Amino acid sequence: MRRAGSRGSARPGHPAGPARPARPGHPGHPTGTHEGLPDPRYKWIALSNTTLGVLIATINLSIILIALPDIFRGIGVDPLEPGNTSLLLWLIMSYMVVTAVLVVSFGRLGDMYGRVRMYNMGFAVFTLFSVLLSVTWLHGTAGALWLIGMRVLQGVGGAMLMANSNAILTDAFPAGQRGLALGLNQVAGIAGSFIGLVLGGLLGPLDWHLVFLVSVPFGLFGTIWAYMKLRDTGVRAPARLDWWGNLTFAVGLIAVLSGITYGIQPYGGDTMGWTNPWVLGAIGGGLALLALFCLIETRVAEPMFHLALFRIRAFTAGNVASLLASLGRGGLMFILIIWLQGIWLPRHGYGFEQTPLWAGIYMLPLTIGFLIAGPFSGWASDRLGARLFTTGGMVLAAATFMALKELPVDFGYPWFAVILLCNGLAMGLFASPNRAAIMNSLPPDQRGVGAGISTTFQNSATVLSIGIFFSLMIAGLASSLPASLTHGLTAEGVSGADAARVAALPPVGVLFAALLGYNPVRTLVGPEALARLPSGHADYLTGRAFFPKLISEPFSQGLSIAFDFAIAACLVAALASLLRGGRYVHDERAGEA
Repeated sequence: MRRAGSRGSARPGHPAGPARPARPGHPGHPTGTHEGLPDPRYKWIALSNTTLGVLIATINLSIILIALPDIFRGIGVDPLEPGNTSLLLWLIMSYMVVTAVLVVSFGRLGDMYGRVRMYNMGFAVFTLFSVLLSVTWLHGTAGALWLIGMRVLQGVGGAMLMANSNAILTDAFPAGQRGLALGLNQVAGIAGSFIGLVLGGLLGPLDWHLVFLVSVPFGLFGTIWAYMKLRDTGVRAPARLDWWGNLTFAVGLIAVLSGITYGIQPYGGDTMGWTNPWVLGAIGGGLALLALFCLIETRVAEPMFHLALFRIRAFTAGNVASLLASLGRGGLMFILIIWLQGIWLPRHGYGFEQTPLWAGIYMLPLTIGFLIAGPFSGWASDRLGARLFTTGGMVLAAATFMALKELPVDFGYPWFAVILLCNGLAMGLFASPNRAAIMNSLPPDQRGVGAGISTTFQNSATVLSIGIFFSLMIAGLASSLPASLTHGLTAEGVSGADAARVAALPPVGVLFAALLGYNPVRTLVGPEALARLPSGHADYLTGRAFFPKLISEPFSQGLSIAFDFAIAACLVAALASLLRGGRYVHDERAGEA
């Protein structure tokens, strides 16, 4: 097993900032027994608390997806009206964007002022804004803007939790057990995204306020528990705050992610916004600011992030693999939801208003796969290294996307469930060892910011993946959906003018209608046009059979393109994992807790 220097030392490519000497009573002093290592019981306290924190932070990434129809009905907003599309997108994306942007800064602040201090503050901030989300009293556009603003601030707390949880665990666990600990934590984070779907589907129909209120008791418990039990056991590296680095990184990444978000929306006569000067300017300007950030980090004495960390092969390969895996997986959840809600569930007897909840339930095999493979692969990677599991996991993930591509749109569920289970197993095999390998490669005083960079790669790739998957789906739909809509509607007696109006609507409206669990034809055609039809024709158009059959062939074309992208991303991630090298632990210490 390789060693990489002693604490506080620096080697080329392995920077270590001026670590504050550990001394009794100081927050950075590793309290406990076993020659300075933490109390053996403390590591399990740290694991259970950080797992709870990451779980509720990631549940809130997805919990509103299934509950969106109930939320918009509650505040009296029609999200499919052209002027409200941005409200819909930002309610979905704002939390993701904020957590992607801020985790690096909060990780660096944790390295400087104490990771537990930042983590505890994150629990408190997250809980406070969960309360404010749940007591929303405004309606209309004002209500939507309030929810978006509170989601942004809730995301600040979520970013504090995500940025420091992995560093706290790396500090608390010896190198030989970090894979298992980080595996459990990582699986909780990934599984939370899918658990949120089911919770949103269950709570939204009861009362949409519960979608936000459900986090409050767990947040209060976690906050009190964290303040009482957690303590800093790692190295602190006091430094001056790199204001220009933080500013250019945050503004640049916000601009890029905002441009991607608006790129999904129609612009002028185009089905998407990728020709919109604002979108192009935001993405181009954001990339320029990120390049300036890299320049600043090479010039300042105490940078926000040591770019030399990317000279560590295990760190770089792990982050590249994570970025590509998230690109392949991030948009999958949206595509599967639309597939189930818009086509499969209505064809199998579920009303459109029932589809949001059942979509979450039918996707549970994916979560089960994560829960099985994540802890096992983390434990095994402590003994065998990460490369076997991460490479094999990505190859298996590519195979599952190939299998999904070969399924008919109206598939048999047992095969679908088996493929989802295998996809969850594949992602679980990859995620836990990969995160453990990244954290093991970092110098002790850089674990917070290094974990933040890793989380930024993952969360930014998820936002980018949503933009890519939606764009590929829209491109596939745009080529054949208008003709299908025109022919299908006129065949049932809809006037040529009304059919042409519906066919001219941007395909993203069809996708959003399916995503929201609305009755698509009733929503798109409108009550006036339907009222002019014989009742039998109107009932058929708005029933469970017409829309799924109409959209199946165009949807299948877009689905095939999206899965091709996911296959390519997973195979490149497998290659990056293969090139990561052997097992590497920076500053490994003797002794086991």
